[in-house]
Amino acid sequence: MSHFTHMKTRFQNLFYLEKALNKLNIVTKQLEKTNIDFSSYDENLIIPQSNGYDIEFKWNGKEYELVVDMSFWEQPYPIESFIDKVAQQYAGEVIIGESEKIGFQPIKYQQNVDGSNTLVLERWNS
Repeated sequence: MSHFTHMKTRFQNLFYLEKALNKLNIVTKQLEKTNIDFSSYDENLIIPQSNGYDIEFKWNGKEYELVVDMSFWEQPYPIESFIDKVAQQYAGEVIIGESEKIGFQPIKYQQNVDGSNTLVLERWNS
């Protein structure tokens, strides 16, 4: 019997979430769900698994929840590590993307041996 777990996240931007997953070499596909009145839609992100029990980042109106059947988790690392890796990459993507909007450019992005990341941004005043 399947039992889905809904795990809250702080992922609120689909663009940055997709970029983070792509950088981690996690294959995704989008699933559009239209509302009854067809005036808006939510896009959910699916991580296909070979066992057919896909992982989903589902929009709940505030953030993307991770929806998964823990009995069929098929990723190479535990779910806690998975979420930590995605969250770290997501944070980096948000920082870079939002900084570029105000004129900063990333000049160095480095993954350190301890698992942390170093990001250096610069902006020239004219």
